[in-house]
Amino acid sequence: MAKAKVLIVDDEKMICQTLKYYINKEGYDAIIANSGDECLYHLRQNDISIVLLDIKLPDMSGIDVLKQIKQINNDIPVIMVTAYGSIESAVDAMKAGAYEYITKPVNFEMMMIKIEKALETKSYKREIARLRAEQEGKYSFSSIIGKSKSMQNLISLADRIAKSDAGIILIQGETGVGKDLLARVVHYESARRDKPLIEVTCTALPVTLLESELFGHEKGAFTDAKVKKEGLFELADGGTIFLNEIGHVEIPFQVKILSVLEHKTFRRVGGKNEINVDIRVIAATNVDLKAKVDEGKFREDLYYRLHVLPILIPPLRERKEDIMLLAHFFMEQFNNDFRKDIEGFSDEAKEYLINYNWPGNVRELKNAVERAVILANEKVIMSELLSPEIKGYKISDSTYKLPNEGASLEEIEKQLIKQALDMTGWNQSIAARFLNLGRGALQYRMKKYGFIK
Repeated sequence: MAKAKVLIVDDEKMICQTLKYYINKEGYDAIIANSGDECLYHLRQNDISIVLLDIKLPDMSGIDVLKQIKQINNDIPVIMVTAYGSIESAVDAMKAGAYEYITKPVNFEMMMIKIEKALETKSYKREIARLRAEQEGKYSFSSIIGKSKSMQNLISLADRIAKSDAGIILIQGETGVGKDLLARVVHYESARRDKPLIEVTCTALPVTLLESELFGHEKGAFTDAKVKKEGLFELADGGTIFLNEIGHVEIPFQVKILSVLEHKTFRRVGGKNEINVDIRVIAATNVDLKAKVDEGKFREDLYYRLHVLPILIPPLRERKEDIMLLAHFFMEQFNNDFRKDIEGFSDEAKEYLINYNWPGNVRELKNAVERAVILANEKVIMSELLSPEIKGYKISDSTYKLPNEGASLEEIEKQLIKQALDMTGWNQSIAARFLNLGRGALQYRMKKYGFIK
């Protein structure tokens, strides 16, 4: 991979050489320009990644150079370099589009931190722009954001399945991983894209109504059946029907779903005629269907019929490298929604986001970023804007340590409960979650150890 090119623009040659030494030492390729004209020449001749620009130059002002840089390439971050007495000018430069500024004499460690942050922000923006540019529509595989190997493998697999003639697809994954998004993408990336996509949440209706919704009914089939009604299977003919949360369907109705999967025919409620349909069925679940089979709560024959082409979406905690890419994507989205101009996240906020387990997965991350963008008053999202659950993950400094003389299990349990309560500001619901306990179980132990009466 080519080194990032850093253009140093300053008329003081000794300062330029010193900056170049430190920048090259950190693995970058530093180029020197001693005037505004020379700066603009290098920008046109080289693939410059970032510019360190002195605010005072012999041939033109740094602000004028900044404006011309933005005309040449608005995506290049510019860090202004100024003396202490020219802070006001640096602020003007920030308003004109500068990414950041540093003061002379230069703190080289701080300079490198700001260069790295600027390049990181540029990288995220470029990646998000690439993903958006690739989208042919709202639902395409480029709308599934993830650079981790597991997500790239998933997208490759789902793409092959979408373009196949497969009639039954099972999407598995925890709540919030994006099963509904993947189902829509598979439909719109398939040859059925011009036909209907019908979505059904199987838990939203009782079995009696679900049967009528899916299969339709004939006039007079039951008390409220005033007219004939086509079911969702019928309306989806030629397209796709998405059965979300299929793992929660009761066993008597599972038999009827299996029949449709096997024969692609059904009867309306109260009807006698078989109705034939050409549909792709995408089922999704957040439960372990095999475990439900073993418990006698899910039909084995339906399980194996659904399990021909399973797609498992990994939880967010198993693909840490996707967290900040998603966070920046959502940040840009909410910047547009709320007319904000947030540029990124503080280092501490990033650490919390990356280390948190995300039990609610991508949906929880999206909600956390939305909250932070709404509350933010600065260009950077600070850790103070994150919820107690997210910040409560960081417990390494206060972990209970077993004393040399040993301790009883009750004493260890008592100390861990107190630690969880202290971490979460004595919020019992959140503390119970960290301890993998129900709220009632936590309250029982709190009374046992005298934390509450």
